[in-house]
Amino acid sequence: MKKIFILLLTLSANTLFAQQSYYNDIDLTLYGMALKNELATKITNTHTNNLSYNEVREAIKIVDLVPGQGTNVYLVYGFASQICPASSSNDNDHRRRNKSDFGSSSSCEWNREHSYPKSLGTPNLGTSGPGADAHMLRACDVQRNGERSSKKFKAGSGNSHTVDSNYWYPGDEWKGDMARMMMYMYLRYGDRCLPINVGVGATVANDANMIDLFLQWNAEDPVSDYEEYRNNYLENTSNTYGQGNRNPFIDNPFLATRIWGGEPAEDIWGIYIDVDEYLIDQITSIYPNPTANDITIKSEDTINRVCFFNLLGQEMLCVKPNTNQTQISLSNLNIGTYFMTVDFPNTTKTYKVIKIAGQ
Repeated sequence: MKKIFILLLTLSANTLFAQQSYYNDIDLTLYGMALKNELATKITNTHTNNLSYNEVREAIKIVDLVPGQGTNVYLVYGFASQICPASSSNDNDHRRRNKSDFGSSSSCEWNREHSYPKSLGTPNLGTSGPGADAHMLRACDVQRNGERSSKKFKAGSGNSHTVDSNYWYPGDEWKGDMARMMMYMYLRYGDRCLPINVGVGATVANDANMIDLFLQWNAEDPVSDYEEYRNNYLENTSNTYGQGNRNPFIDNPFLATRIWGGEPAEDIWGIYIDVDEYLIDQITSIYPNPTANDITIKSEDTINRVCFFNLLGQEMLCVKPNTNQTQISLSNLNIGTYFMTVDFPNTTKTYKVIKIAGQ
């Protein structure tokens, strides 16, 4: 959410300490599925207060408040629109709404938006358990909620809108929020809330359930102080509607990069800074994968040479970028699985690349 709020580019030492203390029993040197599994266990075990659907409504009146105000809540997917005429306390009808104006009328009221639609869960998320997780439910204009309905997320630009008739783009200001919530739901509820069931994109190499779309959105739209406020409130069980757990990807978006790769997100904690052989894997971004056409490789180290081998070990393609970023066309390769070797100045890494049919 880049335009509405002050970005959380830096945190006070106390806030950083409070965040990281939640993860004291997590080995943050792990990566891939090992780190994913530890974080999943953490946020599940600390989720000690399961809110009812009605309690989530009351929680939203607190955690979605406009910073510095006590009356209006922010509306997810919101953007500047016509002035809502029902009350002078309402700002713009798609942007803000008086917290008391909860209802189902399309005339200047808000309701609860399941950012992970109930019907896309396996099975339906309902209005308890995952369907009543305050980390995922947000205040939303009734009309915008209805327009989104249960559409899957898809790439787009600008304000929130329907894409290709059947999909939904949440808006430039909200796409990072959506990505981090989808990743949280996946860790917290596993197969019940798979990313591939709620968004359109290529699956990542090390996890067939995660798509590159959410990793891209997480990197492109940094964490806001608004997200941080929600996270801090919902962890604290001394608060009336505190659940006890946190969304790790709000605390540090780079955790997603460390688990699934993709375009590197911000490391808010600043703890992943040593460029050793492991980190070459992490700061080397390879996407999309699987791919139908081109593959892009980005790295903080020079990419000297990239070669593709079939499963018989035969070299099928080799290029010498000698740069930090390159896009390679795979149009001459047949559909299938390949091993891609990437030569850096001091090491060579091998990755699995899948070529799929064009869409």
